[in-house]
Amino acid sequence: MNDAVTPEPWQALRRHTPARIGLGRAGVSLPTAAHLDFQRAHAEARDAVHRPFNADAVEAGITALGLPTLRLHSAAPDRASYLKRPDLGRRLDAASCTLLRELPAPEQPPDLALVVADGLSTLAAERHAAALVAALRATLRRGWRFAPVAVVEQARVAIGDEIGHALGARLVVVAIGERPGLSSPDSLGLYLTWAPRPGRSDAERNCISNVRPEGLPVEAAASRLAWLLDEARRRRLTGVELKDESEPPVPPLDLSASFLLGG
Repeated sequence: MNDAVTPEPWQALRRHTPARIGLGRAGVSLPTAAHLDFQRAHAEARDAVHRPFNADAVEAGITALGLPTLRLHSAAPDRASYLKRPDLGRRLDAASCTLLRELPAPEQPPDLALVVADGLSTLAAERHAAALVAALRATLRRGWRFAPVAVVEQARVAIGDEIGHALGARLVVVAIGERPGLSSPDSLGLYLTWAPRPGRSDAERNCISNVRPEGLPVEAAASRLAWLLDEARRRRLTGVELKDESEPPVPPLDLSASFLLGG
């Protein structure tokens, strides 16, 4: 390290987290390398929000799994409107509503409607959505009936309620790009809702967050989601009344660890 940089005592802990801790200082400021790294991460986060959504590639990845798809669009006509008017991203445009109304009725109502949406990180949907769908199908028990997978542009989480209701699905899962962080520009969020219909609140959903290789891997996310789906169908509910008990609880932190006591 440059002699002009004053090290921080927490620097040894940096290898355990992507959080910006123990960066040192140069006078009263950040070292140049840390400052430039922050600027790069901030630029990547902004790019993830504004980058055009390659819906064709996402649809092709899902179609390759042997699943039918639907291309839909929110009421937000473009990205600028989407960012300024979150309410427009929560409902479908007129053409999408017409498309859903004109779909032939299935012989039996589907158990699950999957919605893949760009959200606030188009990268997340492009990189992880198809793999998540594949992993979920491999993990779910037999006997689940799927609606066509909806690929939606300029969408917010609540748009899944309208889509799931129109498809007559018992459950809807929205896989959507999450708001980028400074170390996670491609994080996918999964939102699960029982008996979807317009007007559902966030308290009536379950969320699995930070799905990406550096966070919660796709296979682990699919396993958690499959558990929640099975329980939601059995108990006929989602949200605050449905707790994720798919994994044993994390053991309590050992406060006698020497690095915490400075030993």
